[in-house]
Amino acid sequence: MHKKIKRLIAIIVVALVAGSAYFYETSKTSSTSKVTTSKVRSASAVKKDINSRLVYGEINAQKSTTKSLKNKASSGKYTINNIYTKLNPYGVSPLTAMAIFKTDKAAKVSYTVVGKTAKTSITNSVSKYSKSHSLQILGLYADYNNTVKIKVTYKNGQSVTKTIHIKTAKVPSSLSSIKIKVTKANKKKMETGKGNAKLTFMVRTTISGSKEAKNFSFGIDADGAIRWYTTRPTSHIFKQLSNGNLLIWTKSKASNSYFNELVEMNYEGKITRTYRLNHKALGKAKGSKKQNNNQIHHDVTELPNQDLIATVSDGGRTYVEDTMIVISHKTGKITKVINMKNILPSKFYQKYTATKSNKYMGKRDWFHENSVYYDKTDDSLIISSRNQNLVMKIDYKTQKIKWILSGKKRSAWPKSYRKYLLKASGKISWPGGQHAAIVNPSTLGNKNSLNVLIFNNNVAVGDTKKSLKSSSGKYSEGVEYKINEKTMTIKQVDSFGKSLGSKNFANIIGSNRYLNATNRLIDFGWLDNGDAANVIEYDSKTNKQIFNVKLTNLGSGGYVYRAERFSLFPTKHSYGSNE
Repeated sequence: MHKKIKRLIAIIVVALVAGSAYFYETSKTSSTSKVTTSKVRSASAVKKDINSRLVYGEINAQKSTTKSLKNKASSGKYTINNIYTKLNPYGVSPLTAMAIFKTDKAAKVSYTVVGKTAKTSITNSVSKYSKSHSLQILGLYADYNNTVKIKVTYKNGQSVTKTIHIKTAKVPSSLSSIKIKVTKANKKKMETGKGNAKLTFMVRTTISGSKEAKNFSFGIDADGAIRWYTTRPTSHIFKQLSNGNLLIWTKSKASNSYFNELVEMNYEGKITRTYRLNHKALGKAKGSKKQNNNQIHHDVTELPNQDLIATVSDGGRTYVEDTMIVISHKTGKITKVINMKNILPSKFYQKYTATKSNKYMGKRDWFHENSVYYDKTDDSLIISSRNQNLVMKIDYKTQKIKWILSGKKRSAWPKSYRKYLLKASGKISWPGGQHAAIVNPSTLGNKNSLNVLIFNNNVAVGDTKKSLKSSSGKYSEGVEYKINEKTMTIKQVDSFGKSLGSKNFANIIGSNRYLNATNRLIDFGWLDNGDAANVIEYDSKTNKQIFNVKLTNLGSGGYVYRAERFSLFPTKHSYGSNE
């Protein structure tokens, strides 16, 4: 009798184990994010490892400067005939200044930094009438006695214009050594924004190290002149937030060999929020003294509630660059973890051999997520994975897959995933090692469809479709696709770069940005083995170049990771154009 009971118990145990195994496999293929294996770190472990939090040391250190400027503004000492100016008020933006004065009567103010050529004067205006005026003077030239014209207009229509001069210093040697050559600038067609206040910002990849720490991000005008830069080291993350502030990935100390802070600041360098992250992750093997230092690697995107979603590594000893975290802007704490190992087939990460890199100390870079975009129309994320040659859309809350644009062979996908694969309508360029997937913002309101832009490096990573394999390495291009999310089909509607051939082939990095209904901005960020970059603005209707700038002698680790066209005086955030 006891033997029968034992046998029955054994049968039940085996059934339970088998059922559990079946549940795990089916849950993996149905895209749930709640089931993990011993090789997939738990959300709690990731949170503990990264340990994001708000810190206030740098904000407190700036309070004396802010107080001093406020005192100047309230003193009554400075008038339109005696304007107080403070160059680089917060010490990190050398081509900015404050201009402070009072008027006897309420007035509105406009001001212009006079440019050296046509369409390079930068103008801003303050429409609110006031007696006290504290102006952000942005877009100064370096090593130059800048002319700034300030116009005061009273309610009765009378106006007066005063001219001041602001002398600036040379740019640092790491910037002056860069050769910037503009070969095309159709200033009438360029998207330079209101008051010509939009600059082309060169976002650097600045990696850790003593020399690389001086590769600063900067903005140029239509002539290629540097009109803004920050002396805070920046790496990869250089975004414009909905409130007009910048978000940069930087260092708590410039002398650090690692990056560990997300800083929100304005163009003058005044900090409003600092998120600090633990810079250490587990090493190559148990007991290893080596560390992976940078938790945030490629992208951070602002969510509608102002929280941030960032691409990170999970901190474990096996995998890198395959996880996302959501950081609360109120507390600085991590509120959500999305691990791509819980969404895609296990064989993709367990058996990955397509790429290897010493910088990961033997860890497996199977996914290499280089962008995340939030689609507010259906609360979803659009993700770019370089090492899987894919762009995919997942539900933000459930992490269930909506569609996959894949450069892999269809047969490489398990059958349970094939229903998510987009089918091409006509000939398209399949993504290969691509970067920076965003949505054309003019298509966000379309029912069941949207247009997605990528920079297609055109690198066949691993087992890919024949057309991608045959074209790999011959050119890179910016591509725009129209995706019908109902019929699960994709059509290519625009591309630029193929005719430029191998000289503009970028093996890594790059971006393709929406500027307006016709204009796009493409960054061929890795040319001549990383020494050069080529940024081109073109008309998507005519395929003609509008602006072309070549940058050479970029310095060790200072590659142009992405090129952005941001206004120094933003009025609103626009997804796609401000990403």
